[in-house]
This record gives sequence, structure tokens and C-alpha cells, in this order.
Amino acid sequence: MKLNPKYGIDKLLFGMTQKDVESLYGKADKQFKDDDKNIILVYNQPKLRLTFYEDENFRLGYLISSNPELILFDKKVIGRPAAEVKQELLAQHFKSWEQEDFDLAENHFNEDHWLILQAEFGAIVKVEIGAIINNKDEFDWKFGK
Repeated sequence: MKLNPKYGIDKLLFGMTQKDVESLYGKADKQFKDDDKNIILVYNQPKLRLTFYEDENFRLGYLISSNPELILFDKKVIGRPAAEVKQELLAQHFKSWEQEDFDLAENHFNEDHWLILQAEFGAIVKVEIGAIINNKDEFDWKFGK
């Protein structure tokens, strides 16, 4: 599964509707609404959690994955030290990172690419990626371009 910064993961592109996603992946293993009335789809086998934003006509705007086969710039991400991955990403213009610690978890956030690497016990366990907001303060949807 290829992680495509600013675009999505695998065949999933930011801006897709639930119908677009289901035509590729089938019906989700779980579906619910969060506190903001966004639709959340969970696919167990590929270890994907998808968020469709209610205030954006339920377009895909956020992805979370813990798939061990997740690849970023030709290298696996899950299970590797965050510092090592961040060092490699410098060559791909991932320059500034914010780090937050929550008990056992560390979140490493790059705002320019809206990417979070979540680590526990010194290794990345989850990746979160969101659609980018452009200079007009609008989402930069990639689907349908």
C-alpha cells in the first residue's frame, strides 16, 4: 500500500465520496458517525480508517492506517523508528516536525504534508494523513482532477 502525501493512500484520493471508495474496496467492516457528524468507514483487512467530512459534502478528507505494508517513498513505515523515517523524509521536503507525547505514544506531525507518524515503544504503529488546505483556505481535493 503506497502512501501518497497530499493525495491519499493506495487508490484512495482525497475528495472521493463513500460511493467512490466502496466501488474500489466494497462495503466497510464498520461504519459510524463521529461527534462532528462525519462518516467514518473502517476496513479491517487493509487496516484503514477513512473520514468523510460532513461539512464538505462527505468527501474523503482524512485517512489512518496501521497496515504493515504501508510504503512511503519506497520504504516501509510501520515498525520503524520515527527518527529514522523523519531523517529520510528530509530529502523529500518534509522539513519541520512538531512532536507531542501522550503517555506511551509520540505523535510526529508535519503540517506541510498533513502527516502524522504515531510511535509507541520506539516504533511507528500508525500513520495519519489529511487533505491539504490551499492558500484560499479550501481543501485541495485530488479526486476528479
